[in-house]
Amino acid sequence: MAHVIGEPCVGVTNAACVEVCPAACIHAAPRSGQYVIDPDGCIDCGVCAAACPVEAIFEATEVPEAWQRFVPLNARLARSRS
Repeated sequence: MAHVIGEPCVGVTNAACVEVCPAACIHAAPRSGQYVIDPDGCIDCGVCAAACPVEAIFEATEVPEAWQRFVPLNARLARSRS
């Protein structure tokens, strides 16, 4: 199961998660103002979640209910880069 970046990331420009991701699957999504995780590339290691300064990264099954819209949003924005 992939990780997902939620609402606390919106407007944050800290790329700590990008720098530590061993799968290089975290990318900026400029139009949304946040970073996103490509679910097809995520190896579910959790290193990004530990590095996130705003605690915005969750396992997809653990995303708070209020931020569930970020699960498909991450996938859509990540895939639109290709």
